[in-house]
Amino acid sequence: IAGELSERINRFVSTLAPAERQVFLCRYWYLDSIDKISADFCFGKSKVKSMLHRTRTKLRACLEKEGVL
Repeated sequence: IAGELSERINRFVSTLAPAERQVFLCRYWYLDSIDKISADFCFGKSKVKSMLHRTRTKLRACLEKEGVL
């Protein structure tokens, strides 16, 4: 089941816009802080937090649609 979930998350991440994908991966794959991501991408902290929130919301909707959640 973990492999199936991983595959679904990978498919979801591949649909994201490049900046959104990179921010999401930096936060949840590389475990970078909001401050580091903000500095690396020259985005304000609030923009990074908003991007992450929107991406998590999309991911949740995607997983619910596929019957995972």
